[in-house]
Amino acid sequence: MIHDFFKKYVFSRNFLIIFQEKSLPTPYSPHSVMKKIFLLLLIPILSNAQSAISKNDWIQLFNQKNLDGWLVKIRNYPLNDNYGNTFRVKDGMMQVRYDTDAYKSFDERFGHIFYKNKYSYYKIATEYRFVGQQANDGPGWAIRNSGIMVHCQSPESMGLNQDFPISIEVQLLGGDGKSPRTSCNVCTPGTNIVYENKLDKRHCINSNSKTYDGEQWVRAEVVVLGDSLIQHYINGEKVIEYRQPQIGGGNVSGHDEKLMAEEKLLKEGYISLQSESHPIDFRKVELLNLCGCTDPKAINYKDYFVKSDNSTCQYKKNKK
Repeated sequence: MIHDFFKKYVFSRNFLIIFQEKSLPTPYSPHSVMKKIFLLLLIPILSNAQSAISKNDWIQLFNQKNLDGWLVKIRNYPLNDNYGNTFRVKDGMMQVRYDTDAYKSFDERFGHIFYKNKYSYYKIATEYRFVGQQANDGPGWAIRNSGIMVHCQSPESMGLNQDFPISIEVQLLGGDGKSPRTSCNVCTPGTNIVYENKLDKRHCINSNSKTYDGEQWVRAEVVVLGDSLIQHYINGEKVIEYRQPQIGGGNVSGHDEKLMAEEKLLKEGYISLQSESHPIDFRKVELLNLCGCTDPKAINYKDYFVKSDNSTCQYKKNKK
């Protein structure tokens, strides 16, 4: 079995991504210490092992019927006050809308809808499209702009007037009809990352994706491996990767300062989707958990798990 030879791995399209843990010096980090990082090796898949991942392995976070399992936090409103019915479900899609009776002016009422559970090692995928016109007085940079937030702080810990959760943002952008505009970029509210082997404190870093104009559907996928590696994909193609997500950046306000007191690597967190003033539809939000039982003798063993949690293993009961 593959698990007998490799410690950690995850399948991605036509390659098998192998992770071997090494002790290496990293670029400047909050405490200037040696940290463990992962050496990434890509080899072509020469077997049908990828077929072990089935549609049933994906957890459908959005049931296409209602917002069960999700918590809404909109700036200046308490948790689960879905002001103006900003987040709604229609025609099997999760929609973000800004009805003019509620949003005569957007007034920086940034919103996020959080899934109820937190995760550490996983692949999150969503299919999205931008539609319509931006809300009145929305900021210029937010035209055809939304995001998938990973490794988020909990929704309960968000300040009443907090604009963005402390997290890593997978920035979703649509073309503006004027110039190239990449999507699945990375932004860092309250965080920093190691990019191209250096601690990078820029707020946003562009991916190498093409521009997606109009109201076309786009599939965004994000591979998140704890505090080691994060990769962004669009329609199956990798467009950016980086390592060691960590507390310590700016570009967030209204938060509890205690959450920023300790600069540390982000190993896990919640997932949220944004409302930043431009209407957007999500027709699918699904997750493949990469943490689970790695004992081949168990009935719920999966050979694509990257992280072992054998407390979840289930075994056949012996017949008496």
